[in-house]
Amino acid sequence: MATLSAYSSPPWPNPDPNPDLLAPQDELDSQTQSPSEPQSYGSLSSIMPPNPNPNPNPFSNYNTSISSQPQSTSQPPPISLLHVSFNQDSGCFAAGTDHGFRIYNCDPFREIFRRDFDGSGNSGGGIRAVEMLFRCNVLALVGGGPDPQYPPNKVMIWDDHQSRCIGELSFRSEVRSVKLRRDRIIVVLEQKIFVYNFADLKLLHQIETIANPKGLCAVSHGAGSLVLVCPGLQKGQVRVEHYASKRTKFIMAHDSRTACFALTQDGQLLATASTKGTLVRIFNTADGTLLQEVRRGADRAEIYSLAFSSTAQWLAVSSDKGTVHVFSLKINPGSPVIDRSQSTNEPNLALTSPASSLSFFKGVLPKYFSSEWSVAQFHLIEGSQYIVAFGHQKNTVVILGLDGSFYRCQFDPVNGGEMTQLEYHNFLKPEAAF
Repeated sequence: MATLSAYSSPPWPNPDPNPDLLAPQDELDSQTQSPSEPQSYGSLSSIMPPNPNPNPNPFSNYNTSISSQPQSTSQPPPISLLHVSFNQDSGCFAAGTDHGFRIYNCDPFREIFRRDFDGSGNSGGGIRAVEMLFRCNVLALVGGGPDPQYPPNKVMIWDDHQSRCIGELSFRSEVRSVKLRRDRIIVVLEQKIFVYNFADLKLLHQIETIANPKGLCAVSHGAGSLVLVCPGLQKGQVRVEHYASKRTKFIMAHDSRTACFALTQDGQLLATASTKGTLVRIFNTADGTLLQEVRRGADRAEIYSLAFSSTAQWLAVSSDKGTVHVFSLKINPGSPVIDRSQSTNEPNLALTSPASSLSFFKGVLPKYFSSEWSVAQFHLIEGSQYIVAFGHQKNTVVILGLDGSFYRCQFDPVNGGEMTQLEYHNFLKPEAAF
């Protein structure tokens, strides 16, 4: 069940619930107040300061007082990261901690602001998911960690201009992830996905999925039509929803379970990886055609993230092997599909899509030897989880680690090889930079 609340209790002044916005249907029973229209601005640093006199806690066992900076003069407790994610254009990233959340700018690197939720005895405030909406004042928060700020079965709609939550979506099971568009809120549960209209929180669509503990879901963010990708009902199957044309496409992407996927901004290309983590496949979302297949390695690996460059010329992959790979893509979404069997006849592609030197044995030796390999790589410390995105500077990638690490690296699109590290920060300790 999903329940939308308008905070009619005393802590939220001037509630104006409208029970007619969303009539009960299927698993949903709601009363809601629409969030204020998102207001975009160039910098999040101009946000209003938090209310110095926070209201009493409306949730038992969850903390709601906030501060923009820690107030205690004593040594602050160590911060543990629970979540890190890029915003839609990778210009910013959000970090959820066991005491609140923080927002950072990628280029130049700097902390923009933070919200620390102060519980009794320096406890509480755990935020397991923070979803940004470009550089908008509205964010989606999900509580988590050993001492959650909010129940883990709720999505809290946070307005940082007001420094408070302006609404919530409650469910019968734990929220696995949240995705935001300018017009939609997508909430991912273990085996179901809810799609809401942003303006009035009206439920528009429900999708059943196979068990999805990671909360896998991807949505397009271009100004055009909405494309949503999620696991299907079978192992290795991916479901693509084209909302503008009201079409659903199922793609059997892998034999084993899908571990990770990513969409281009316009939703035309889809990259997928399985739990084996050796191959990454790129599909046309319109018809499900396999356009290209690249090899991360020969050993099984857990893929943590996939990311397309803004031009869909490059694909980045991070895994538990402590290596980030960058692959050259042959397919331009606006161009005709290139036949992979003829790709070796394209001189430009031969330069930017290195394959094994034994590729002339294709059909004789195992497929491993004729695979397309990455153009560039960057080696990290194994043992931490890293996610990757392309930077706004040409031929750069940004890497974030759950150990608090921020890397900016540059790759050579012609000669490839090991990337050059341009910048490093520990964003939990901003002074530790070099």
